[in-house]
Amino acid sequence: MPVPPPDRADELAFAIELAARAGALQMERYERVQQIEHKSAKDVVTEVDHLSEALIFDAIRARFPDDALLGEESGGHDARAGHEATSGIGRAWVVDPLDGTINYANGIPFFCVSIALIEVGRPVVGVIHDPTRGETFAATLGGGATLNGRTLTPSGKDKLSDFVISMALSGRAVSTRARSVRRIIRVSRSMGSAALALAYVANGRFDAMVQQGGLSTWDIAAAGLIAEAAGAVVTDLAGGPWFDVSRGPKTIGLLAAQSAHHAELLRLVNGA
Repeated sequence: MPVPPPDRADELAFAIELAARAGALQMERYERVQQIEHKSAKDVVTEVDHLSEALIFDAIRARFPDDALLGEESGGHDARAGHEATSGIGRAWVVDPLDGTINYANGIPFFCVSIALIEVGRPVVGVIHDPTRGETFAATLGGGATLNGRTLTPSGKDKLSDFVISMALSGRAVSTRARSVRRIIRVSRSMGSAALALAYVANGRFDAMVQQGGLSTWDIAAAGLIAEAAGAVVTDLAGGPWFDVSRGPKTIGLLAAQSAHHAELLRLVNGA
């Protein structure tokens, strides 16, 4: 008989409450950002990113002091036993305190808090909280996915021509490949928060989400689990496993879609 998954209700409830607290902090300062710094030519960070991550990490350290931590802003923090957050050993919390910082800094209401618990290199708890809409997507490994407590299922559309997808492609022949996808779907969008767009696959707001590279562990750990737990197929762009905790920042690409059309979208995205 298969072994039932361990009960992670406590960790899930903790992550949901913690994401809501970080979201409340963000809304208190929304459109009142005081400090914007350039992380790179195309990326920024605000004081709210740092404050949100500190709030989340302080709470995790108080509740689960043995666990490792990995955050977008402060990087990895070893577990008490000494293993790194990206080692795939034991437990690690992976956090994007404010995914969609450029949107947030410009007053565009599409951003989220992402909190995931990784056990032995695999996401087992995932929470995405959108404070502007008061929406919390959540999932556990072996359980379903929910939005504010309601069970989710991905898109059930029969025809690709009806699909609305989140798409960000790059690399070889990108224009040709993007045209091939757009030719057979209704429309593509790029919203500025990969984590929230990926979570939207879980309830069919997006029929699919694809991004070719540029993603980091903290972008996908929670949202990928949520989409998969809802019933979507989630893979990397070679069709293999979508999650590897050891991958470096901005090196990940993935595709999430309902099972009936995942293979065709993967073929088109790759220019096959």
